[in-house]
Amino acid sequence: MASQALTDYERKRLDNIRRNDEMMAALKLQSKASELSAASKRPRVETKSEKVYPKSKPKNEAPVVLRRSLRARGIPPDAKNVEHDLTEPATKIRKSVTRSRPSPRDVGPREMVEACSERESHRSLIELILSISSKSQLRRSKKEELVEVDQGYVDSSNAIKTEGKEDGNYLKMEAIDNSPSLVKTEIDELTSGIKGHVMGSIKMENKNDVSRLESMSLNSKNIARVVPGRITAVWFFPCPQSRMIVVGNKFGEVGFWNAGHEKEEGNGIYLYHPHSGPISGISIQRHALSKVYTSCYDGFIRLMDAEREMFDILYRSEYTVYSLSQQSNDVNCLYFAEGRGGLNIWDKRTGNCPMQWLLHEDRINSIDFNAENCNIMATSSSDGTACIWDLRSINAEKPKTLTMVRHKRAIHSAYFSPSGRFLATTSFDDNVGISGGVNFEDTIMMPHDNQTGRWLSSFRAIWGWDDSHIFIGNMKRAVDVFAPAQRRRIFALQSPLMSAIPCRFDAHPYYVGMLAGATSGGQIMNFVEGIAHCWHKKPIPDIIG
Repeated sequence: MASQALTDYERKRLDNIRRNDEMMAALKLQSKASELSAASKRPRVETKSEKVYPKSKPKNEAPVVLRRSLRARGIPPDAKNVEHDLTEPATKIRKSVTRSRPSPRDVGPREMVEACSERESHRSLIELILSISSKSQLRRSKKEELVEVDQGYVDSSNAIKTEGKEDGNYLKMEAIDNSPSLVKTEIDELTSGIKGHVMGSIKMENKNDVSRLESMSLNSKNIARVVPGRITAVWFFPCPQSRMIVVGNKFGEVGFWNAGHEKEEGNGIYLYHPHSGPISGISIQRHALSKVYTSCYDGFIRLMDAEREMFDILYRSEYTVYSLSQQSNDVNCLYFAEGRGGLNIWDKRTGNCPMQWLLHEDRINSIDFNAENCNIMATSSSDGTACIWDLRSINAEKPKTLTMVRHKRAIHSAYFSPSGRFLATTSFDDNVGISGGVNFEDTIMMPHDNQTGRWLSSFRAIWGWDDSHIFIGNMKRAVDVFAPAQRRRIFALQSPLMSAIPCRFDAHPYYVGMLAGATSGGQIMNFVEGIAHCWHKKPIPDIIG
């Protein structure tokens, strides 16, 4: 049968195949492919450098049996109905049973020297705290002796009273002589100093005079790395004789920095590790400076007692403790936020929690009490609300708020002003809110960039030493100063020495112009005014009004 004629496409295809065969023959690719194929089929010779794995043991071999005591198995020694066989295969023993170093959560009360990173410095801190506490008690005892002199006296709360009416704010802390003849002169000087300072603050606010803010400077002596890692809480010792600062970080460490350590040996920094998670709150009462309360995300509330040199456990919870606070006139009760929206009261006298409330739908980030009325409490929550409560009329089943401030996103803080007339809230919706009026019903919003991200502690706006200014961190390594009366930012504290963003702040309760800013790198930046004035923090309602 005659072959059919090829098409043009088939003839072109055959020409391409023939051309490719000629090219491969010229390059001798066929011979090279044959050599490689033959080499791959050669038997492999084992060398000494290759690792030889041992043969696996047979599966039917009896397991190694280890004896374990009742204590190692977590069973009480007098437990009943315990199996007589106290042996257990080694494969069932978990590695967590033999822990090289127990975490702070696994131990109870701890001695401070054991929790100290440098034990040789522990004794110096104890002596320093006890010295500060004893001087503070001596000063209070001297003031209590100055009573009912020419219708003016100083009581145990360090507030000036004139004509039977409390008029105490910015109490100038001077050395008081026991001589009765000097009492009236001293009180007159203190009263005039109070009025002059407060009126000067109002004048600065009205005329936008920022000269005092400009005098707040930062030098290398006032910067120190107190703890490793991110600082989550910062607190000044509430004492006019001290510049001690206490901080807590995300690793559960508590650091002390004596900013006025020029006369001490070393750098004035003391580091302890009493917790196993981020520190959520620090509280120190000015009537008990030797006792430092700390709360942690690990669910523990501890008391550092410098007199006993112990970290005691006051409360342990299965939930996270997010914040901690105390009333200024009550040293026996601790208020702390637990879990999602819960608030508990721990009573030192009974050792338990007599009151528990569910105040928010989400975690409570801050707790604060009004300086003029300690029964008025403010809470901020991640549910986007900040609430004001009256502890005298709060209902355990259905708590009713006095006032509620709303933001579009989570609220990180809500703090009363020193006079107690205003409330400042900081939210992740990039606003700082100021609430005032008769029932805090009037609220204004001041825009501010609060997007700190996951590596920085959230911004929390705090009040200064009166109702004139609010301080908050700036993402450009600065401290923004807001004037609520002008509803805007009026100044920014900046310095070439600021190598990080200050996130959390505390104003010294006795020194006007002393502001501590904490960073996520464990640093403390202590801003100090050119001429530091020593005053009491509590405002004067009659003069401010």
